Amino acid sequence: MTNPDTAATNIARAVDRLCTNIGQVIQGKPEVIRNAVICLLAEGHLLIEDVPGTGKTSLARALASSISVTWNRIQFTPDLLPSDVTGVAIFNQGTSEFEFRPGPIFANIVLADEINRASPKTQSALLEVMEEATLSTDATVYPMDRPFMVVATQNPIDMEGTYVLPEAQLDRFLMKLTVGYPSASAEAAVLRTQKMEATVIRLRPVLTANDIERIINEIKLNVDVSPVIEDYIVAIAAATRTYSELRLGVSPRGSLALLRAARAAAGVAGRSYVTPEDVKEMAPVVLAHRLILQPEAELQGRTAAEIITRALQSVPVPRTAPVG
Repeated sequence: MTNPDTAATNIARAVDRLCTNIGQVIQGKPEVIRNAVICLLAEGHLLIEDVPGTGKTSLARALASSISVTWNRIQFTPDLLPSDVTGVAIFNQGTSEFEFRPGPIFANIVLADEINRASPKTQSALLEVMEEATLSTDATVYPMDRPFMVVATQNPIDMEGTYVLPEAQLDRFLMKLTVGYPSASAEAAVLRTQKMEATVIRLRPVLTANDIERIINEIKLNVDVSPVIEDYIVAIAAATRTYSELRLGVSPRGSLALLRAARAAAGVAGRSYVTPEDVKEMAPVVLAHRLILQPEAELQGRTAAEIITRALQSVPVPRTAPVG
């Protein structure tokens, strides 16, 4: 068995290579890149929301291009059908039987571009596959290959031609990130990389699918979570259920998601144990999109991120996080 500390160090080194490779294209956003990689290693799905032109799709493509895996891009449009995502059964005249033709969802990394421009019916086609990594059709269950990750981009819902993602769909995403505008120096670096043609098309893989699967398994095996940390996560989730500004607080699925993300964050940091700081770091990107505000709170300008901050401030941080 691999020593936990040695395994954690190896994970940190591999992740550093991956983040550095992605950083050749996504300038000045190391935290966003790191969180996207943590999401992958936690076997979660990623939602990136921002205005057009901030690098949402480039981040997703750079992540996929940095790993030797299969990946597909689905451009979500109002006329996209569920079968365009999952696949369709075609009648074979030679065998007189229906044969299933897999759709683009069958890949290790799937880029769902502008997901909130498709109808809710089409979005719902992703519910099972995102939750269980399987697709059921015509009484047959098709498993997805590991690793499996959906990276979805969306524009803010106040922009023309967008739909609101259903709550059940949002809850399937482990994280929701925003890229944001780069700093002046980072934007100048973007211009230089374009001039030197250092674009996502020229990225080369630095890890394989087997590398990613091995890291995922090592995190599960070697990164310990003490009962103190588990209680801390539960207390944070419970705190969100007490605020009158919320119509819906964090569900038990949200608590599990925070646990997975915190373990992956500890592994990425080169540790074999989770600390309260890992939980606090992951809480905003893992929990905020799972909250549903009351209409009155939205009119008053309250945000889910603010409420997560209040929840973190209201729950005492454990003094120690014993391992084992």
